[in-house]
Amino acid sequence: MEWFGDGDYWLSRLVFQRALAAVYLVAFLTAALQFRALIGERGMLPVPGYLRRVPFRAAPSLFHLRYSDRLFALCSWTGVALSAALVAGAADRIPLAAAMACWAVLWVLYLSIVNVGQTWYAFGWESLLLEVGFLAVFLGNERTAPPVLILFLLRWVLFRVEFGAGMIKMRGDRCWRDLTCLYYHHETQPMPGPLSWFFHRLPRPLHRVEVAASHVTQLVLPVLLFTPQPIASAAAAVIVATQLWLVLSGNFAWLNWLTIALALSVVDGSPIARPPGQPGAPLWYEITVIAVTAGLLALSYRPARNLLSRRQRMNCSYDPLHLVNAYGAFGTVGRVRREVVVEGTDETRLHDGTVWREYGFRGKPTDVRRLPRQFAPYHLRLDWMMWFAALSPVYAHSWFGPFVERLLEGDRDTLRLLGHNPFPDAPPVHVRARIYRYRFTTWRELRATGQWWRRTPDGEFLRPTRLRR
Repeated sequence: MEWFGDGDYWLSRLVFQRALAAVYLVAFLTAALQFRALIGERGMLPVPGYLRRVPFRAAPSLFHLRYSDRLFALCSWTGVALSAALVAGAADRIPLAAAMACWAVLWVLYLSIVNVGQTWYAFGWESLLLEVGFLAVFLGNERTAPPVLILFLLRWVLFRVEFGAGMIKMRGDRCWRDLTCLYYHHETQPMPGPLSWFFHRLPRPLHRVEVAASHVTQLVLPVLLFTPQPIASAAAAVIVATQLWLVLSGNFAWLNWLTIALALSVVDGSPIARPPGQPGAPLWYEITVIAVTAGLLALSYRPARNLLSRRQRMNCSYDPLHLVNAYGAFGTVGRVRREVVVEGTDETRLHDGTVWREYGFRGKPTDVRRLPRQFAPYHLRLDWMMWFAALSPVYAHSWFGPFVERLLEGDRDTLRLLGHNPFPDAPPVHVRARIYRYRFTTWRELRATGQWWRRTPDGEFLRPTRLRR
């Protein structure tokens, strides 16, 4: 079938696949380095207990067959190694079926992790990686021209990511409609980056321009992705530029980088480099791609209807395989930043003069003198959930108690997730958590104090607690 492949997108496919493999690598590395404290056998939300409660059909995972921390580590590091091989271009040096198998293995491994990850993996970019990763299985390699049906489905994903985010904003917080949300967002976002202070201090008229540009990018340009070239490429280029702006202004794990990869798959690479000679696709491959496309289009009904719904849901998966999902972010923007500050003391009896020492986190604000750091695309899962905990204790009811218990035990895996342990020799006797209001300092305050943040007490999150003897 002559219409099946389009060689003009061979370079776009190459760049997209390398970028996707790099995102997979970061995702598997994040899992390998953090899982023991979060979901391991002695973790805050252990996988074995979850598997006893949830059947395979509700959360398909290899770990339903057997779970151990050693097996989880093997799956994670296998994902890292295979991702690195695909970043290096290994898939283009092997037969088509073998290349598809490599991408399928990555997808199955990461699906197995996400479906047992519970709260720690309930982020929209997990489903996005799985949806895009599934499509990558059928995108082919240099043995065949990129299939136009899969290229279309990648645009359909990008459309839902951008348009869904735009619609959730227009239906949500009024500040998106009056163009004032960025008066607050750079300061109150989950994990500010090293430039967020400077973004927050931009003139307010420029903030209004930022919001207006965001509306255009998310509500107008996604429609242009389905127009002829070079219009579609131009729309994708603007989306890439917008995502890079977001990369500079905050830490959103691999969401922005994966969106960039999707946008690059839209770009017509033929003006840059002529496509190499590519043989026709084998019949079995064409049949498989057509069948998969038909199935995914049928599954797209619910997320498509969600885009038009007044009760639009964001970051929602409609099936346990995460094949076609709904996306969106920041329908509501906080005006005040609250942080949960965790403290401990080695004093056995508490009194008014008790000395409390703070635990430091890697990414979330704690030390007011520390400039926020860049971690994305690496995902600091505990730090993100601490931000949610400050919004409402409801977000922390399942894991915060076990977290405090492990601090009181001096659990090494948990302490490795932190930036600073104030009790290096022995664990504390008591731990407590308090709420503080944080705000960025002004230019004058920064020069006078060297502090990037000012904070004031705002209540108690957890009363002093200790292990039962």
